[in-house]
Amino acid sequence: MSALIAQKSAQPELMARYTRSSVAVPAAKISTRSTIQRVRTDRTNAVNPRPASSLNSFNNFNNQVLSKPIATTSYRYPDVQRQSPAVLPTFLSGSYDNVDSEYLPLLSRAETQSSTAAREVISTARAMALNERTIIQGGCWDYLNAVFNRAGVTRDTVHKGAYSQGPYANSSEIEVGDWLYYINHGYNGVEHSGLFVGWVDEADKQALILSYAGESRREPARYRVYDLSNVYQIMRPTV
Repeated sequence: MSALIAQKSAQPELMARYTRSSVAVPAAKISTRSTIQRVRTDRTNAVNPRPASSLNSFNNFNNQVLSKPIATTSYRYPDVQRQSPAVLPTFLSGSYDNVDSEYLPLLSRAETQSSTAAREVISTARAMALNERTIIQGGCWDYLNAVFNRAGVTRDTVHKGAYSQGPYANSSEIEVGDWLYYINHGYNGVEHSGLFVGWVDEADKQALILSYAGESRREPARYRVYDLSNVYQIMRPTV
């Protein structure tokens, strides 16, 4: 026991000797200066710095691009005065997905007030499109050729021009039942032909046309509004 007590008493002395013989360790330097930096709130300049002049030019360019109208090729139905006759003819009674109901009165007038040959063409085309929903092989020319043959009428060319250079017909030259060739401004300016029903807005060259897409679409002909600014051929039905 005495030996254990003597050993513990010697430990402080040994530690003191070790401290004196060891290499001195410099005292740590503690800095109280903060190293935190404030986060920038200007994300535009922080991510992609630009001079003020460049930013103004960039903003002006964006405003010019956004202000330009977006081109579209969809059909346009002009605003027309709604006409609701008391009674439509029985052949127009019903609901159709290939003609807007607002244009049924125009179709009715075309069929009841036109010349004999035109009336045969308009009524035959209406029966094929709305009542029978006829599908034929071919395109717009083949469909209208079938309409004229079924109506039992011939056709005379009353205006002849070229697709690319005209001369283009005036609106006063076009009559109900005419087979028209025109530039289809609603679909990439391609050549197209259709049956003229009547003017929706003659001053703006907007007319109701029976059109057949044909080919592989397997859809009946439809009555749509087309821009007739560039009609280059007119064929008129005759008995």
